[in-house]
Amino acid sequence: MRILRWLSLVLLAVMWATAPARSAERDTVEIATKSGVHAFSVELAATEAEREKGLMYRKSLPEGQGMLFDFHRDQEVGFWMKNTYIPLDMIFIRGDGRILRIAENTEPLSEKIVPSNGPVRAVLEVIGGTARKLGIAPGDRVAGSIFKGR
Repeated sequence: MRILRWLSLVLLAVMWATAPARSAERDTVEIATKSGVHAFSVELAATEAEREKGLMYRKSLPEGQGMLFDFHRDQEVGFWMKNTYIPLDMIFIRGDGRILRIAENTEPLSEKIVPSNGPVRAVLEVIGGTARKLGIAPGDRVAGSIFKGR
């Protein structure tokens, strides 16, 4: 009986760990660049649990989609790619909606910390190569519900 309970718990843990992260909320963010305005449909990661799991265990991420990590206030942050199978561009965004920094094509499965290099309100993760392809650069303006009134 103990073995059955233990196996059930292990099975539940594996199912949770390998299930795609799904945030309860979705939003749209737009980035104004020299080449135009680019919209992304994003999952919001606003809780500690959502931010911890992020895009781990995903096998793909369609163009034009991503995950927006909201820290609710400007602060220094660091990300890693542990258990993340796809290369991502990490776009670090200040509270005023301006892009502070972009880490392009981060290395899948790496435990190397990718720092914000300054206080940021949010981080937008999109499929690797997106920033270069669309001409997204530091200083560009990001608009979305968490940046309203800025």
